Amino acid sequence: MSMAATTHPSPLPQRRARSSRPALAGVGKTEPLPVLHALSELREAVDHCRRCTLWRAATQGVPGEGAPHAPLMLVGEQPGDSEDLAGHPFVGPAGAVLDRALADAGIERRAIYVTNAVKHFKYEQRGKRRLHMKPSIAEIAACNGWLREELRLVRPKLVLGLGASAARAVLGRAVTITSMRGKAVPLDETTHAWITIHPSYLLRMPEEARRIEIDRFTDELRAVRQWLRAHGA
Repeated sequence: MSMAATTHPSPLPQRRARSSRPALAGVGKTEPLPVLHALSELREAVDHCRRCTLWRAATQGVPGEGAPHAPLMLVGEQPGDSEDLAGHPFVGPAGAVLDRALADAGIERRAIYVTNAVKHFKYEQRGKRRLHMKPSIAEIAACNGWLREELRLVRPKLVLGLGASAARAVLGRAVTITSMRGKAVPLDETTHAWITIHPSYLLRMPEEARRIEIDRFTDELRAVRQWLRAHGA
């Protein structure tokens, strides 16, 4: 299920941010973003972002969506073809895998916040098909300000990074999933990060191995739920 927006965002404020956003480790300085006063302003802001060139080929920017003060924030890599067309995160095949795993783990999608490290779809055109391309380090860095704004506005207790690109965006450095998976690490005094696989990885696996890994992924989401309960969420 997706959290479709039902209202139009308010106009962007003109005031510039200075030091109100939470820092993500290792992230370099970028041009200041407009200060957002509410998540409802995020859609228009992202759609008008020109901090990298991905907007030129994308249909639209795809901001995060979900509960305004969710204890759990999920961060994927970038919108895919379905998300680019719909304007909402995780509504394609990987989103279906994620929704099923969340439901089996007892986590309601409407109670969490779901977003991506990069807000525009990067792809290669092959005939009528648009094939996913991995965002570059520079593109992840250019979009990181929006993720920091989402963190500031939502203030989750736990950020679940799905895949290597999300891990880089959240932690500010390259890490291997195997070395980080299955444990919470502090980002600051109030927020922890947890790194795991991206659901799209499961779609590329042979059927038998996929079933095993889906079960493992679901068990990991149950562990995330238990961690949140243990920390008062």
